[in-house]
Amino acid sequence: MAIAGVVVSAIVAGIAAILVTVAIERWGGLHGGVLATVPSTIVPAAVGIWFASSSQMQFQSAMGIVPLGLILNAGFLYLWRIIPPIIPQQLDFSLRLILITLITLFIWAFAAVISMVVFGHLIAQGINPFYLGFAALFVGLFVGFIATTRHIPTPKGENKVGVLTLFMRGLAASASIGVAVWLSSLGNPLASGVMSIFPAIFTTSMVALWISQGEAVPAGAIGPMMFGSQSVSLYALIVGLLYPISNTTLGISISSLGAWIFSVLIINVSVWYYLKSKVTIQQVV
Repeated sequence: MAIAGVVVSAIVAGIAAILVTVAIERWGGLHGGVLATVPSTIVPAAVGIWFASSSQMQFQSAMGIVPLGLILNAGFLYLWRIIPPIIPQQLDFSLRLILITLITLFIWAFAAVISMVVFGHLIAQGINPFYLGFAALFVGLFVGFIATTRHIPTPKGENKVGVLTLFMRGLAASASIGVAVWLSSLGNPLASGVMSIFPAIFTTSMVALWISQGEAVPAGAIGPMMFGSQSVSLYALIVGLLYPISNTTLGISISSLGAWIFSVLIINVSVWYYLKSKVTIQQVV
């Protein structure tokens, strides 16, 4: 993958990380969590992987594993609900946050390695990667639905965040995604697909929100983010189908825009409306 692709992906990741945390802080976990998970870093990453792939099958394998990676990311977010209560409250705040971050990332990495091995084995057996991808998408939607069945308060942030803090959030996510996309250029399509959705933005968002707003704000956003982020899976599958039949710069651009709009409308907007309606009913009751 060209250096330009890495730079663009890093810049988009930085902007996305800032927007995600700002959205959650200003609009709360429900609105911000869902609407902030629209496809972002996957857009330049998919384009970069397409031009770096040596064959259509290699590209589609990379896009096919993205939904599996999003399940891993959903699990990663859920860990931010179950790991914090396990870490003693008596520990220093910084140490406790570092431990939570390292544990969640370690579990994600371990699961990602296992997933790549299993996925690669299934593809070697002749199973179409898109079949696996669509199956993973439906599993991801089910997991997101289950994660939002129990009402979790979704408060807005109360503390004002400075420009320097926002910049550091974006810089951290840019560095993480830049390295991830660079690693994806080394030729392994499965690694490319997984690394394209490395939870850099989720990690920086959770850490930044913990530091600036406390534990309640990011905790309330976890379920909506798990559900809404499945639009990334749908986006990857759509471009995986469209790019091979629109192999021109204009065709790739149109396909990317169309896939983005479709996935946002089908997943993000629908999930937002569902969760908003659910909250309204609970308030009436």
